[in-house]
Amino acid sequence: MDTLTASINDPDLIPLSAYEAAGTPSVSVVVPTVGRADLLNRCLGALVAQSLDTADYEILIVDDGPSDATREIVEGWMTSQPQRIVYIANHGPHGPAAARNRGWQAARASIIAFTDDDTVPAPDWLAGGLAAFEPDVDVLRGRVVMPLPDVPTDYERDASHLETAEFVTANCFCRKAVLQALDGFDERFRYAWREDSDVHFRLLNAGATIRSAPGAVVEHPVRPARWGVSVFQQKKILFDALLYKKHPKLYRQRIRATPRWDYYLIAASLATGAAGAATGHRNVATTAGLVWLGMTARFFLQRIRGTTMSPSHVAEMALTSAVIPPIAVYWRMVGALRFKVRFF
Repeated sequence: MDTLTASINDPDLIPLSAYEAAGTPSVSVVVPTVGRADLLNRCLGALVAQSLDTADYEILIVDDGPSDATREIVEGWMTSQPQRIVYIANHGPHGPAAARNRGWQAARASIIAFTDDDTVPAPDWLAGGLAAFEPDVDVLRGRVVMPLPDVPTDYERDASHLETAEFVTANCFCRKAVLQALDGFDERFRYAWREDSDVHFRLLNAGATIRSAPGAVVEHPVRPARWGVSVFQQKKILFDALLYKKHPKLYRQRIRATPRWDYYLIAASLATGAAGAATGHRNVATTAGLVWLGMTARFFLQRIRGTTMSPSHVAEMALTSAVIPPIAVYWRMVGALRFKVRFF
């Protein structure tokens, strides 16, 4: 904790007591958003209804793709509510990591609460977080609740893993001095993927004191998604390569212990089968095709088990199970090349 302790005690940084003495808020809420004015409006409705005194917190909305619709939503709440609400147009660099940096850097409080524009914080979210912020605590993990239907889709079930994630920026509290010591979020993470894991790993490496705040709850409804969404999500995997490059040991310990050899086998058998068919090697093509079919069927059954069996969902799982492995391997290779790391 030596590095962080030294930074927190730096006389150039304003301690919590000084903020309170100056009449500034106890906590600043930072919400990155882009192109989701309706969801942001719902989130803001929950934030202005917090049980905490309105003078004790401020809300900073960072628009990562500045738009009139988002600005109008925020300005509407500004004029109707007593809390300090700030609109920040982020013209770049873009991505949730950069947006969160713009937010906490502009915050007045010594404690920063992060959430997302598609969450619904409970009325006592901020009060619960502040109550758990003991003097020796650097960071708090709040609780995320994701209601699901009795029989979910594969996408809904996959999204619900956020509930059990070790650290997510959908619900966390951090001392501003700690963020300053870490130099904030790594803005190379351009998508909403692994940027919070990177901060978590850097906090662990710095010896920060991280505790849970089960009384600080945000609901995170699963957003509707287009058919085949899981295919389009594979592009995010390229940022696994960056996370692995920065934290190889922690990545293997806390994200994925071994590479997705099933993906590589499926992709390799598909390529081998195609090559065999193209060159007239029928035995090679047949053997590779059977391997591809068997492994793809295995993957499909893993995904469909325990989910809805509607015809549309079954068809989606069948098609995407065939497409995901080679696409995922492709984006892993893109990430490895972009970030110059041996990542499998």
